[in-house]
Amino acid sequence: MSSSLTWIDHDSAARERAIRILSFMQQKESRDELGLGAIRDSFADALFPGTSTIQTRMRYMLFIPWFYTALEKKRVTHPAFAARARNIELALTEPLLSGSDQAGIFGRVAGQGLKRLPSSVYWNGLGVWGIRRIDLSRDEYHRHINEIYRRRDIVRQRTEKDDLPELATQTWHPRLPDPPEGFPDSIKNLGIELTTEEASFLLDCLVKSNPESLLVFLALKSKPVECEFPWQHADRERFSSSHRELLDYGEMFSTLMHGAGYLYNLMLAEVAQRKSLMEEHRANLESWKEQLLSCPNINLPLEKIWDLTAGRGHTITPRTKEFITAWHRRVMATRGGVVADEECRTLIRNREIKLKGSRSRFTNVGARDNWGGYAGVGQMAYRWPNVKVLLADLYAGLYGGGNAQS
Repeated sequence: MSSSLTWIDHDSAARERAIRILSFMQQKESRDELGLGAIRDSFADALFPGTSTIQTRMRYMLFIPWFYTALEKKRVTHPAFAARARNIELALTEPLLSGSDQAGIFGRVAGQGLKRLPSSVYWNGLGVWGIRRIDLSRDEYHRHINEIYRRRDIVRQRTEKDDLPELATQTWHPRLPDPPEGFPDSIKNLGIELTTEEASFLLDCLVKSNPESLLVFLALKSKPVECEFPWQHADRERFSSSHRELLDYGEMFSTLMHGAGYLYNLMLAEVAQRKSLMEEHRANLESWKEQLLSCPNINLPLEKIWDLTAGRGHTITPRTKEFITAWHRRVMATRGGVVADEECRTLIRNREIKLKGSRSRFTNVGARDNWGGYAGVGQMAYRWPNVKVLLADLYAGLYGGGNAQS
């Protein structure tokens, strides 16, 4: 059955609850058991470029370039550069947790044991939004910092300019807002909320880098809304025709493939002879069937999806297209009656075995024993739960900002 995530009030307690719910939902949605991730991410990148399912709060888009810029100004060299950056990221946790709004703070649970640093989570988005100007991976940037300094010195000697690095050696946006006083060395309290100036800068970067995206439209022209999926947005009729088309097909694909996840788990429950789970997933499939038959876009031609998702930077293999096409054909032929359809069951089993090989839960008892009963059953929302949080932060900064702690 579908989970719901209602909109986030602007008080910290409501945001905290939303982040916890979001984390729970992502445990289900983020697992790509049947190899649908390339299509899912192609839709998400088209709608909400630069976002991801592990981004939590918008101000991290500034924390990261702020501390890297500070390290560059001090001419910290490799290999100390990477170590200093890591120490700063870990040190951000404590002052951020001293604020009133603690939702989505990296390291809140793991503390100094945090493995996934914010810089790795936001690195791609910083590039997509034009805040990161250097076209290197994070690790490459760390390793090549000495060369960046050297080239920057050469350029400055030739041009006799000492203020800003030339475009050829520019690493970060030259008009970054000033960081809080003392950042990153001597901050005791640090808020996660954006100031008005910071929110305006981020909005400007978004508009310039991805002007045709739905993300920009929502940032410019919509207030926060309460809806579980982007196609349910109250302002949908004001979206452009291209945005509505993406959402129509996104809803169609999300609804269509939601049943595949439930059937996969039902089949595993049958193999494992877990009767309670069998009953739950049969009930889930009945609810999904009702959802399928009531979906206004379920009769759209499947082939259009391949055009909409092409050229988004994700490889959609012929085998993936064959699986989805065959699943679509049987779902439409049975009107969602997939539980008793042997061809649907064969499709699911063969697909999982081809993807996982010897680690298939159908054939590997150990892998099946580690199955929690609900693998990959979250309906695809194309990062919308995360995007709502980011947009809420941006909106709060634009129309109520200026109070972020320094």
